[in-house]
Amino acid sequence: MAATGARRPVTVEAELDRPLSRWLWLVKWILLIPHFVVLFFLWIAFFVVTVIAFFAILFTARYPRPLFDFNTGVLRWSWRVAFYSTGAFATDRYPPFSLGPEPDYPARLEIDRPGRLSRGLVLVKWWLLAIPHYIVVAFLAGGGSGGMEEQGFWSAGLIMVLAFFAIIAKAFTDTYPRGLFDLLVGLNRWVLRVTVYAALMTDAYPPFRLDQGGREPEPAP
Repeated sequence: MAATGARRPVTVEAELDRPLSRWLWLVKWILLIPHFVVLFFLWIAFFVVTVIAFFAILFTARYPRPLFDFNTGVLRWSWRVAFYSTGAFATDRYPPFSLGPEPDYPARLEIDRPGRLSRGLVLVKWWLLAIPHYIVVAFLAGGGSGGMEEQGFWSAGLIMVLAFFAIIAKAFTDTYPRGLFDLLVGLNRWVLRVTVYAALMTDAYPPFRLDQGGREPEPAP
């Protein structure tokens, strides 16, 4: 997708699954134990890969494609697990054990790999320039820093609270509030945009904008 003449660096999209079980959410955390174990090690690898990419960008102004593809895969996997569980509870389709795009799954993430990245920005964007966003993400995702490691399954924050409101509404009324779904996807989209920026995968500064809904907004004319 293009935005103001350039490709959109991060595309986060989702669809509310129907039908949705009224009670499966009570045991999803048990069903996801294998994912949590795998994601624990994937996020360790994510940090290692990000450090290697930091030096690669510093000396070559490029993010090596194999490293970029791996980190993109970890974020995709994490977003699918979050969407299935406390990031939205918006699907009952078990997340695949996959780093790939999985276009048929109702939660999708694509990141546009830049040709070149700024060597100067790589020194400051992940800790200095992103500080205002870290404050927002800490509120949304919970935890002390709202860091990338929380993407596997969001810790207690506004996203988790709203997701529980939504699934409880579903349990007692058999209706998942559409407005809450749109808001939850927008909040998760914000967190993922910041994560991609902090992981040095783009130089495009994340907008201070809540883009709600399952589809990415149309690019500005």
